[in-house]
Amino acid sequence: MAEKYDIRPEQSVELLKELHILTREGKLNQDSRRKLKQIYHLYQFIEPLLRELQKDHTALSLVDHGAGKSYLGFILYDLFFKSQLNGSRIFGVETRDELVLKSRQLADRFGFTGMEFLTLSVAASADSRRIPENVDMVTALHACDTATDDAIHFALKKNARYIVLIPCCQAEVATLLRKNKGKSMAQNALTELWRHGIHTREFGSHITNVLRCLELEAHGYQVTVTELVGWEHSMKNELIIACHRDLPRRRPAERLQEIVSTLGLEELSERFQVR
Repeated sequence: MAEKYDIRPEQSVELLKELHILTREGKLNQDSRRKLKQIYHLYQFIEPLLRELQKDHTALSLVDHGAGKSYLGFILYDLFFKSQLNGSRIFGVETRDELVLKSRQLADRFGFTGMEFLTLSVAASADSRRIPENVDMVTALHACDTATDDAIHFALKKNARYIVLIPCCQAEVATLLRKNKGKSMAQNALTELWRHGIHTREFGSHITNVLRCLELEAHGYQVTVTELVGWEHSMKNELIIACHRDLPRRRPAERLQEIVSTLGLEELSERFQVR
């Protein structure tokens, strides 16, 4: 028997076994319990957004970037989408062929006809004809380094109303901070914030997410930043949720460019420019 106190009553135990979150005996080990807790906690954030979208139209579209084994997509479909029967769809985007194939097979096995899996990079998916011109929600969980930025640009191009991100492994900004540190040390005392190597990495990660939030705000999104679960469960814990509300854009756009200029990150102007 599965440990019901850890599993939602409407959740398919057999699906969790196939995802290797549960053992064949229906048990949870420490790692799988942590993974399930993270996904369930994220679901608590996402479900109200899906309900809000349904007030406008019933057939929803969600694109999950860097889907991996599609834990999130399958659990979302099992808990929410499979009961809709209204043309709602989840698209899983993943570069690894073997994971896409396994996800397709698993969706077929459970009759999840509204799930589609594409072997594409996040950047290439924006031009895929298999994904609708407009989508309702974009998710990207632990999409490494610039893949999170590609997911944001995808969402902007597809006019997504909601964007849910858990960024991961942001190395690009830290690399530029490290490269330009020598010439800026004497000019600005703020460089002390990233003088030491570990601070360079941490500050670079933080600034990357600050720039992402400002970019979203500069496109009219309302942005909320919080933690997903306690730090004891995951160090990659920052959760960014953006809702398009057509808010004023000028001030966040100006602040974004000011930070880029102040920190000597002009090489990133193209990535974070407000179009």
